[in-house]
Amino acid sequence: MTQGTAATAGTMQQDGDWLVTVGVDVSDRYSQLCVLGDDGAILREERVRTTTAALTRALGTLRGARVVLEVGPLSPWLSRLFAELGHDVIVANPRRVALIARSQRKTDRSDAEQLARLGRFDPELLAPIQHRGAEARRTSRSSAAGTR
Repeated sequence: MTQGTAATAGTMQQDGDWLVTVGVDVSDRYSQLCVLGDDGAILREERVRTTTAALTRALGTLRGARVVLEVGPLSPWLSRLFAELGHDVIVANPRRVALIARSQRKTDRSDAEQLARLGRFDPELLAPIQHRGAEARRTSRSSAAGTR
């Protein structure tokens, strides 16, 4: 192994470059995955149920991948799940990503691929957001309910 390379189960990161990038187009029942290699080639495309078990099976063996998904109702728990699996997670702001939002080719597969390609190329193009932790959300909900 060369210096500056950290090996993990199935995926390696070399000098800050991610060798595997995963785009996830999330829906309530199913999510579409697009896995890109370091050369930009599609290694795998897969439609999986949007459950902890199914997503863990699909992404659990890819340690240290960069995983990109859009912000939405499910993105807080999904981003925590992917981080717990050892991935670098980017939650994209879809309002700031015109390439996806205004795409003429709007399918789950193409959205997952676009997220992966943007995350592989330059994550700042995704206008990433940070979700508050689960505890902070519980606290804000309980204080908001008390003010009504």
